[in-house]
Amino acid sequence: MRIPPRIATLGGIAALVSTLLIGGQATATPTAAAAVGDICYSDLPSQAHDTLDLIESDGPFPYPQDGTVFQNREGVLPSHSTGYYHEYTVKTPGSSNRGARRVVTGDSAQEDYYTADHYASFDLVDHSC
Repeated sequence: MRIPPRIATLGGIAALVSTLLIGGQATATPTAAAAVGDICYSDLPSQAHDTLDLIESDGPFPYPQDGTVFQNREGVLPSHSTGYYHEYTVKTPGSSNRGARRVVTGDSAQEDYYTADHYASFDLVDHSC
């Protein structure tokens, strides 16, 4: 279970409910922004695997900031409402602090982004390779 539990069809359901209740046009959930690359799960550093395992098992997390809402202030990830994204620390060997590496999760199933440069760029994790 993830924090919060991620439901693959939540975006589509929300759009449909919104359309039915207030009228308007239903739109599909946006895809990854052009600035977001892709990375194979197998190409992630082992510490990112550890973080993803902790996310799947609901922790415990090593830092109090883990699981907090990621605001996407940089605008690199696709735009969503506040609370859609959550961030988690990826430990950096030899670092005395949290370092720059993070996993940011979206509410959709398997929507995990990795950044090694503290939000300057992101790669969508492909869990099938």
